[in-house]
Amino acid sequence: MFSVKKYIPDTITCMNLLCGVLGVVAAFCGYLDQAFILMLLASLFDFCDGLAARTLGAYSDLGKELDSLSDLVSFGVLPSVMMVNYMATAHGDLMGPAAWWVKALCLAPVIVAVFSGVRLAKFNIDERQSSSFLGLPTPSCAMICASLVCFAYRTPDSFVADWCSSLVLFPVLSVCMAAMLVCELPMFSLKIHKGDDFKSDAYIERYIFLGIIVAIIVLVLVLRLHWSLIVFVALLAYVLMNIAYACVRR
Repeated sequence: MFSVKKYIPDTITCMNLLCGVLGVVAAFCGYLDQAFILMLLASLFDFCDGLAARTLGAYSDLGKELDSLSDLVSFGVLPSVMMVNYMATAHGDLMGPAAWWVKALCLAPVIVAVFSGVRLAKFNIDERQSSSFLGLPTPSCAMICASLVCFAYRTPDSFVADWCSSLVLFPVLSVCMAAMLVCELPMFSLKIHKGDDFKSDAYIERYIFLGIIVAIIVLVLVLRLHWSLIVFVALLAYVLMNIAYACVRR
């Protein structure tokens, strides 16, 4: 019997993929702020497709594979292209006469795309990550990188833009993010599942994190900084919180 509801999550996932592809096009054309907005839309669809699948009970092998392929484009390829484009703009045409080591450093962020693919493949076969994560989720990695690019792009006179234009920050950040993607660090998830007890100890971390986000929003608004900094600082706090929790548990 034909059922529309089983196609709803896959349709939402396709919107994630569409935003990712459009974001890559925008990044190639140099519209890095628009590329970041498209990534945020992709992350919204990525959250909603899982929520729809759990709510409707519309799980499928096709949806699982489509979700991973979409995430690879939106949260693997897109942030890599954004960082490469930013560095290439600062250091000249990568197809031009620049020194080989300059080209190599400018292209270093592509490892984020490669390790995102590894991360997504591991996630698909790892049954330990149904309610939490081991390693940094690809959307979080992508938005840490892309929000920094967007902030530097929108505030070209800031010291952050100077750092991002160097041949050090993005290559080092890419290596660190690649390692975080495939490490075994336990990280809490913001996913909502049927039957969750919102008063349980497992949700304390989430409530603390949401409180930090509110504080960051207020601080950024008071200081009149570009809103992309909210995303960067919030996700950096997410990483540091999980590292701290892991150390305490030991």
